[in-house]
Amino acid sequence: MTVSIRCVSVLASSSELFETLPSCFSTPCQEVVMTLNSLMRTVSAGALLAATILVSAPGAHAQASGGNGGWFVPKAAHPDAPPPRPVQRRVPEAAPDEEEDSAPAEQQQAPPILPLPPIPAPPSIAKASPPPAAVIGVINVQAVMQISSAWQEIQQVLGARRDRLAQAVQREEAAWRGEQQKLQAQARSLTSDQIQLRERHLQERRAKDQHDFGNQARIIQEAAQVAMHQIERELEEPNGIIAAVAAAHNMNLILHAEQVVLHVGGQDITEEVGTQLNKTLPHVFIPDDGVDPEQLARSGKMPTTADEQRQAQGPQAPGPQQAPASAPSESVLRQHH
Repeated sequence: MTVSIRCVSVLASSSELFETLPSCFSTPCQEVVMTLNSLMRTVSAGALLAATILVSAPGAHAQASGGNGGWFVPKAAHPDAPPPRPVQRRVPEAAPDEEEDSAPAEQQQAPPILPLPPIPAPPSIAKASPPPAAVIGVINVQAVMQISSAWQEIQQVLGARRDRLAQAVQREEAAWRGEQQKLQAQARSLTSDQIQLRERHLQERRAKDQHDFGNQARIIQEAAQVAMHQIERELEEPNGIIAAVAAAHNMNLILHAEQVVLHVGGQDITEEVGTQLNKTLPHVFIPDDGVDPEQLARSGKMPTTADEQRQAQGPQAPGPQQAPASAPSESVLRQHH
């Protein structure tokens, strides 16, 4: 029995710790918009507006990564961008004559005639016994996670680590900006070689901070995966909680509650699954703060995900005709998030 479960994300990815959302788009692309208006007269107003947004997006990305919004960019190396000008988007008028002229040309392009090799007729299959009647149950995973004390522990512990990392990034940002401003204030009294040397030190500090903070964010994210995988296994293994609750009610098909338009109360096993989860797994193992889960896996102190994959594949008989074992399917908690 395959059960699909939705997972709620625990932590922000490492990129969220360094990227800054720009407040507005950078230099407008009015000339590009005028060119699009002249070339695409047959395009609808909605399509032209989408093209204009796509043209303007690279400028916004350039401002976020290369302007003064990025805290790791020296102001001396990146001058302020000119103030944005309003972009005038013109909606082209419909050109029915050109559309009518282009329609016959498209109709003339008939699909090519290709070979049609014969295929064998399928053999007749003997009748077999029908499957058992479906006894359906439904589950709301988000509600299960709200009930789970283990899930709340993951949010509390790893959420605190994420907040501390974000505060460390902000402190380093302020310190780096202070060094940057100090260099700008002393630029007149320094030689060009001294300025280049201090700028190089700032760039090296930026690179080191990005590496260190990125590594810390990875450790937090992988610790969340270690903790979450314990809940996944407890719920979705063949002898897991969902299978046990379903068997107790003689259910052989479990669906997501959001996939079902109508069901009766006796078919919802959400609360029962959450209660059993708290009894069976009230707490989860979370690697200590600063402990790299990858190094913990290499230490051999506990089984790893590689061992789990080998067990899922099962024993493989040697032989040239042996089909390659398929990798275990992704956790249903991750598939439906």
